Amino acid sequence: MSESKKTKIFIDGSEGTTGLRIYDRFKERDDVELLAIDSDLRKDPQERARLINSSDITFLCLPDAAARESVALIANENVRVIDTSTAHRTESGWAYGFPELSKGHREAIRAGKRIAVPGCHATGFISAVYPLIAGGILPKDYPVSAFSLTGYSGGGKKMIGEYSATYREAELDAPREYALTQQHKHLREMKAVTGLDRLPLFSPIVADYYSGMVVSVPLYTDYFAKCKKPDELRAYYADYYRGEKFIRVDETGGAELYGGMLAGNTLAGWDGLKIYVTGNDERIVVSAQFDNLGKGASGAAIQCLNIMLGCDEAKGLQI
Repeated sequence: MSESKKTKIFIDGSEGTTGLRIYDRFKERDDVELLAIDSDLRKDPQERARLINSSDITFLCLPDAAARESVALIANENVRVIDTSTAHRTESGWAYGFPELSKGHREAIRAGKRIAVPGCHATGFISAVYPLIAGGILPKDYPVSAFSLTGYSGGGKKMIGEYSATYREAELDAPREYALTQQHKHLREMKAVTGLDRLPLFSPIVADYYSGMVVSVPLYTDYFAKCKKPDELRAYYADYYRGEKFIRVDETGGAELYGGMLAGNTLAGWDGLKIYVTGNDERIVVSAQFDNLGKGASGAAIQCLNIMLGCDEAKGLQI
């Protein structure tokens, strides 16, 4: 591909966990030109503005406030943005970067100039709940709860440093529940994207492994309008996500699981997501297993880029 046809990409926040992963995924691609920023100037607003406005597409891998500041620096109306922060996920005018949810979501990404990449916990939750609401299976006023098991890489550099330290607190040796005030930053998008009437009860847990996660949603089937048996619900998910490269539905009822257990790190390094439906005719658990750094972050961002560029959605990804 000639130099003139390459898409100019700038990663604002390229030294963070997600930014580094996105950068690494471009190493083997010949269709993009990465615009680099001097490390001494990575917080300089003028230099960032210059690079953002020189790009075709800018990735924002920043804290929320900094992401909003970067958007405010855009003067070139042709610049398109893929934001991996929480800042714009529920804002009007921003496409939500989960193309598998519907044709409308995929088209909004393809044609959009402002794309908000889903949060990692939200990705698992929404992959399970959105089809139930969209298909009229679960009522919008159902009091949904969920729990999530994740590796410590989701906590960013500070948490990675704590877990990687030679001498560390003994509490880090055990799984730890957090967001105890029910104010987790992904809750707003969980509610807004799925269409639920109220925020879900959500209990995330971080454990001593690097990456990968499982988000599980327990449900009483007597509230379902249909698909009240596990095999019926598995068939529904399989049909809903049929043809999608990045989402696979286990149709064995969990028979392939190791010792009947669902591990958080099984899909680390893979950019897709797997859905399990387990339980019985009265109580079902829908679980999404994936990599918090893959489909839960950088992999989803690159998938959105590929859609925007009109190339294979899986280009540069592990599927």
